[in-house]
Amino acid sequence: MLWTFVPVAVLVTLTPGPATAMVVRSSMTGGVRAALMTVAGNSAGVLVWALLSVLGISALIAASEIAYTVLKVAGAGVLVVLGVQTILRTRRGQDAPPPKPVRARHALRDGFVSAVSNPKLSVFFIALFPQFVTPGSSVLTASVAMALIIVACDVVWFSTIAFAVSRAKETFMRSRAARWLERTTGAVLIALGVRVALQPR
Repeated sequence: MLWTFVPVAVLVTLTPGPATAMVVRSSMTGGVRAALMTVAGNSAGVLVWALLSVLGISALIAASEIAYTVLKVAGAGVLVVLGVQTILRTRRGQDAPPPKPVRARHALRDGFVSAVSNPKLSVFFIALFPQFVTPGSSVLTASVAMALIIVACDVVWFSTIAFAVSRAKETFMRSRAARWLERTTGAVLIALGVRVALQPR
């Protein structure tokens, strides 16, 4: 039954969203290492939501209007703040020294926080996972297995993005295009934050 979940996991991974924007941001501001730490943080957040869904906490969040709204606003705030920080990094003169790279632990934290504060993940695990759990099987085992499948797809896809973006940045690191690409990434994060805040349940 889990094999039928693989195409779904691939589709979810390939669909652009906050995680994709976060990886691109980390690649632009901290290189491959920071991007991979962001992927690790995001994966940890996915596993947390898988465990919370088994415990019923994500169901409670989905059912509670207040809890869902609080989580949605928090997630939107995280994306907007990171987007603004990314744009501000580019507001410097052409001859100014380059900004300090994003530290690995900060990239790990940002990836984890953005995943945990994503309210759509709570709904995703509640609505989707039960359809792939075989009757009589362990819900915890099946949920963790499906979460690991998503994590594996994320690692492969996001690592590919990380290496591609980092290599592209090295090619035109000091050009105007590099700064505009970083600003565009920040703008995308802000737009995603606004969309999360305004999106209905």
